[in-house]
Amino acid sequence: MYFAALLARTEDGWEASDMELDGVESLTDLTDLARSAAVEDDTVVALIEQEDAWFGVVRVDGEEDPRIFVSNAVLASRSSYGSMLTDELLGSDDEEDNELDELDLDGTEDGEEDAVAAFADAADEDAEGAGGAEPVPSGPLGDARLLDDLGVNHRELLALDGDALAEIADALGATEVLEAVR
Repeated sequence: MYFAALLARTEDGWEASDMELDGVESLTDLTDLARSAAVEDDTVVALIEQEDAWFGVVRVDGEEDPRIFVSNAVLASRSSYGSMLTDELLGSDDEEDNELDELDLDGTEDGEEDAVAAFADAADEDAEGAGGAEPVPSGPLGDARLLDDLGVNHRELLALDGDALAEIADALGATEVLEAVR
């Protein structure tokens, strides 16, 4: 079971909203959702937690690239939303699938032999690279300093366990608004 919420910074503090993850299939979807909750392109923090096993924080500041932190990469990588974050952090963004999609493999175009050869080469590269794939590290992964300027320093973030999202909200001064969506 997941809990997910968005905290959007405003002039008056933080606004929280329950984040529905059903339509989120990629980090881009999550980032777009966070940006849609932003007030005047200010900071939005997306918080995701799975049954106190792991938590993830995604910080979006305007149009900048999102910053990501995951508390336990191994456990997160075993779940759909956690793997979305860990894959992004490890650079495992399904490039192999994209390469295969670009090949003309239907046999109806000129160059059929070239496409078949390219497919075989891609399969050989995948087989060779599978043994060298970077393993998911145990423990935290990502930018532990993403909340330093908001009141949660990296040492505190790395030490969190249990109900980490409540502790993050408390440090941000957003406990009441987070509890309202829980």
